[in-house]
Amino acid sequence: MSQRTIGVTEVALRDAHQSLMATRMALEDMVGACADIDAAGYWSVECWGGATYDSCIRFLNEDPWARLRTFRELLPNSRLQMLLRGQNLLGYRHYQDEVVQRFVDKSAENGMDVFRVFDALNDPRNMEIAMKAVKATGKHAQGTICYTISPLHTVEGYVKLAGQLLDMGAESLALKDMAALLQPQPAYDIIRGIKETYGEDTQVNVHCHATTGVTLVTLMKAIEAGADVVDTAISSMSLGPGHNPTESLVAMLEGTPYTTELDPDRLIRIRDHFAAIRPKYAAFESATLVDTDIFSSQIPGGMLSNMESQLKAQGAGDRTKEVMAEVPLVKADAGHPPLVTPSSQIVGTQAVFNVLMGRYKVLTGEFADLMLGYYGECIGERNPEVVEIARAQAKKDPITVRPADLLEPEWDKLSADAAALAGFDGSDEDVLTYAMFPGVAPGFFENRADGPKNVGKTADELAASAQAKSDSATAVTGPIKYKVSMGGREHSVTVERA
Repeated sequence: MSQRTIGVTEVALRDAHQSLMATRMALEDMVGACADIDAAGYWSVECWGGATYDSCIRFLNEDPWARLRTFRELLPNSRLQMLLRGQNLLGYRHYQDEVVQRFVDKSAENGMDVFRVFDALNDPRNMEIAMKAVKATGKHAQGTICYTISPLHTVEGYVKLAGQLLDMGAESLALKDMAALLQPQPAYDIIRGIKETYGEDTQVNVHCHATTGVTLVTLMKAIEAGADVVDTAISSMSLGPGHNPTESLVAMLEGTPYTTELDPDRLIRIRDHFAAIRPKYAAFESATLVDTDIFSSQIPGGMLSNMESQLKAQGAGDRTKEVMAEVPLVKADAGHPPLVTPSSQIVGTQAVFNVLMGRYKVLTGEFADLMLGYYGECIGERNPEVVEIARAQAKKDPITVRPADLLEPEWDKLSADAAALAGFDGSDEDVLTYAMFPGVAPGFFENRADGPKNVGKTADELAASAQAKSDSATAVTGPIKYKVSMGGREHSVTVERA
């Protein structure tokens, strides 16, 4: 039986630990697996971008550019892959075109090969400059379709978006399912539609999370439809809000017309490496294993927990169901954007405001901007009444142009501001770090010389910490004194030790 080889993108070095343990994994806990990852036969290794850049400087005192250069050195035979938020780069606002171009240039120069470029609203205009910049470097530009479900999202619509990305020069397409909403049949239909419309040689990569429990089957149907590459995570870093296990994919394809050609011995070593590492990060682990409510609510788990914390902070923890019912209404009023960073946070927070204060009595600044077009265009028409409320509150008019067209050149000012900071090293990479996170970068520059810190705890450290607490409790001699309040009066109580 002749077999078609399915490429595999391993996400253990980026999205797996981002999804499972809040992006806290230290570089030193990854390097030991790199030789085996490099030799296992993956199509690509996702190791940078997404939230890792933010987490490096915010929590780990680590230079993200140094992390990229380290991966380049340790994975010489692999395509390195990153996730890039189009015109937002790795920050949370739109950047002027020159900043986007410089970021892509520096990423390529430091070792990046495959750029998966997406936009939270699926607005191709917000991906175009980044895609062109990638093409100009000679690297692989992957245009991304963020998958969501709504009355307006159709197979035909996704196939049309694929064509727009191909027209932009996309070398491959990614069907990105960040909420585990992609069921097997829609996956098959979309990929067949792309292949039949644009040719069987159009490369399609499929990215699914595992949260709803159906997406390993989705990957099988995607492969049957012609998918060329699928994303997985080594089993010891998989499932829950993460991804499907690499070894399970390999086993699933046995006896079929498809093979991954991955080296099973290398996979075992990669698995064992991360199985030993993962317990260190237990404090950051998500509690979610399977959540099928996402199919009805369309609310990803991270978004739900964010809304619940907002409600509890307002003493309204009992109103979660009202907010969950409000989210689809707000999403519809905004033109049905996919719920992914930052649109999920914007829609979710506005739903909380609507429930607590009355519908659209108060708009967040971000939601007003979303309604006025400052994040880009959505698939659906925005509710004109809410647009008028946004116009009145924000005191600015709706726009139909690409949002970044309104930005003034900013590179020179960013460079000057970064240069004034203690610890700035004079590089374009440092200017870009400041541009992404101007509130965090100054502290990072100042403390960078202290070196990276590991926020995980080894078994010995956990045991030592528990022992220290025990020792301090038993080391105290003599009577224990307490202060007790009774009937509004405070009393001192002394208890002799046995």
